[in-house]
Amino acid sequence: MPLRPVQVNIKALDPPAVGRFWAEALGWTAYSPGVTTYVGPAGGPVWPDPVEICVDVVPVPEAKPAAKNRTHLDLATTSAAHQAELVARLTEHGARRVDVGQGEVPWTVLADPEGNEFCVLEPREVYRDTGPLAAIVVDCADPRAMARFWGEAMGWTAHEVTDGLAVLRSARGTGPYLEFLRTPAAGNTPDRLHLDLLPHPGDDQAAEVSRLRDLGATPVDLGQGDVPWVCLADPEGHEFCVLGTH
Repeated sequence: MPLRPVQVNIKALDPPAVGRFWAEALGWTAYSPGVTTYVGPAGGPVWPDPVEICVDVVPVPEAKPAAKNRTHLDLATTSAAHQAELVARLTEHGARRVDVGQGEVPWTVLADPEGNEFCVLEPREVYRDTGPLAAIVVDCADPRAMARFWGEAMGWTAHEVTDGLAVLRSARGTGPYLEFLRTPAAGNTPDRLHLDLLPHPGDDQAAEVSRLRDLGATPVDLGQGDVPWVCLADPEGHEFCVLGTH
């Protein structure tokens, strides 16, 4: 059975600080149940969240390299005033404007306090019901191939697939979109952001990993050691993890 994306994993030198930033960005709450900082809707940590793809900030000893992340988050806004207010508020909380070659565009490109790029979008009708996280955007060389792999991996529906862009969303029509943007110079360096996928209740983690390998995923060693999750990379080298069910 296809896997469910449950969280965006963000590596950070200071997980509590980065978690607080993303809680501010998404209008959620940062929880620190252990070594990681989990960011999800208010009301107490619920894992996995039944609707949202949340954020889990994990500690690493290395700072982000200068190269642009291949994966970034797009934040939704409801009006021009909301967009301006969110940009101003996040700047006060440590974000900075960055130039990734975007030129003159109606969205604002920022980086979080540890340099992870993200976009605050202008209001768009397509994202009116996504919640605060509009899209998880991945640079790639072949959007069509990525749509095939990730559509099979997660059972998500393709809303648009071209040579330049592939757009997927949960078949339930809820939560953010997953978008693959053709970026020939994206490179293949390890990312600071990746998706964590969870088998559905009753499904077997090992069987799901085997299914993903048949689709073209490969094992990767991120220095994770002996852990209950499995680290893989998709056919273009984007890392992700298949979590255990317990």
